[in-house]
Amino acid sequence: MTATARTVRFHELGGPEVLRVEDVPLGDPGPGELAIRVDAIGLNRAEALFRAGHYIEDVREFPARLGYEAAGVVEAVGAGVTGFEAGQAVSVVPAFSLNDYGVYAERALVPAAAVLPRAAGIDAVQGAAVWMPYVTAYGALVEVGGMRAGDTVLLTAATSSVGLAAIQLALRVGAVPIATTRTPAKRAALLEAGAAEVIVTGEEDVVARVTELTGGRGAEFVFDAVAGPGVVGLARVVAPGGTLFLYGALSGEPTPYPGFQLGMPALNIRTYTLHETTRDAERLRRAEAFVTSGLRTGAFRPVVDRVFHGLDQIVEAHRYLEASAQVGKIVLTVDHDGPAENPLADRGGRC
Repeated sequence: MTATARTVRFHELGGPEVLRVEDVPLGDPGPGELAIRVDAIGLNRAEALFRAGHYIEDVREFPARLGYEAAGVVEAVGAGVTGFEAGQAVSVVPAFSLNDYGVYAERALVPAAAVLPRAAGIDAVQGAAVWMPYVTAYGALVEVGGMRAGDTVLLTAATSSVGLAAIQLALRVGAVPIATTRTPAKRAALLEAGAAEVIVTGEEDVVARVTELTGGRGAEFVFDAVAGPGVVGLARVVAPGGTLFLYGALSGEPTPYPGFQLGMPALNIRTYTLHETTRDAERLRRAEAFVTSGLRTGAFRPVVDRVFHGLDQIVEAHRYLEASAQVGKIVLTVDHDGPAENPLADRGGRC
């Protein structure tokens, strides 16, 4: 009899309501794969975009799966896989296509190349909240950008899990993080998270404030998750020779190319996707070392906004994700018949 696993799938594009929990056959891991028991799932904006048909990658066939990021335990090891064993606590990182794998499930097959050992002292909820945000920030700002002590980085959508990770990362290398938020409601949370300054975009002129805060120099890096028309203004605050990274498109509007004018400071503008790091073995190795070191020293502390409990809560969890009210990561724990690692099973809220 073929084993099955409760798995979240969708049979058409649409809102959170298209997500269904179904019993799906789970085979043995093939060459280069691991079978894992999933204890916690980290939700990401990319998954909502994929479900709705607005992601950088189209759904290839239905029913489709979801889920880039999870924490759990290895149950079986496929041929040719080394460095992992049954019973080992691990985290899954986004190093694959959602058309090929998905971790919104009780159990899942995943490529071993997308799995990292879970650091000591990191529970399942934290283990599902670490790798997408920290590797996204590290890959752009450190690996590509070369951010160093004394640099200023302007962070948009700073209360997202990536924005909060970027604040911690900037502080660790001695850079100065300036955060933006649309309303004053999240100002205190950003200052508590370590932002040197917070700019409320609904009340303040970003260009004028960054110019003032940097003594007219501008920011060496702008790390933008919003895109759209606001990119034109952001380009004006980049210091000469600095870089504007576009890693998201929360605005949902077309992004104009800022254009150049004589006398405008020289700047670099580039898009960045996490796959630049996670699908490059050497870059991922460096990212793992950097992030693990930060976790070990306490410099990195994943911020979890809310924990949902059980796969049956996936629709509600996606609705909450799309409301954009969170400060930090949204995580969903998975119930199992036997003992599973759900350390926050009776708690919600930020940790």
